[in-house]
Amino acid sequence: MALVIGVTGGIATGKSTVSALIKEQGFTVIDADIAARQVVEPGEVAHQQIIENFGIDLLLENGQINRQKLGSIVFHDEEKRQLLNSIVHPEVRKKMNDEKQAAFERGEQVIFLDIPLLFESKLTAMVEKIIVVYVDEQTQLSRLMNRNGLSKEDALSRIQSQISIEEKVKLGDAIIDNRGSIEDTKHQLLAIFEKWNIQ
Repeated sequence: MALVIGVTGGIATGKSTVSALIKEQGFTVIDADIAARQVVEPGEVAHQQIIENFGIDLLLENGQINRQKLGSIVFHDEEKRQLLNSIVHPEVRKKMNDEKQAAFERGEQVIFLDIPLLFESKLTAMVEKIIVVYVDEQTQLSRLMNRNGLSKEDALSRIQSQISIEEKVKLGDAIIDNRGSIEDTKHQLLAIFEKWNIQ
């Protein structure tokens, strides 16, 4: 019985730490952020569509899309953000599904999908179970400010652009409280594996 498990959380809650621990256990983790970068590479369908919709002056000299410039366009314009999402999301889903299929064909029984915006992008149908990586909003805020060198205001606006971590906790099948040590996080992860009979 093949099982697909989603890993999600809020910005700066430590999803990558949890994904790294899952990989250490020998499982495949398909990362939505990596897929999102791959689908906008030159030569890809989404790359072409972004240039057609947002203009050729988004291109860097090497043909790559200037992500910062694109980000500053869509961050303040809801309509343009929706347009960008309508170009990128279907391609990301397709890429993740292809990778998932390939892993099942290799005979793997359990696959993890690391999708930061699992609930926001309404992608819950892609997974059968969901692990939410949790820290309280205060921890989230200070981690994000330290990690990205953001002002409190900028960090807050990024956190608030997502569904609150408290809401996500209610929607998850299992929660990992990531405020302690890595050992502590690993212990919680292995307990979930045991409970769900994953080996």
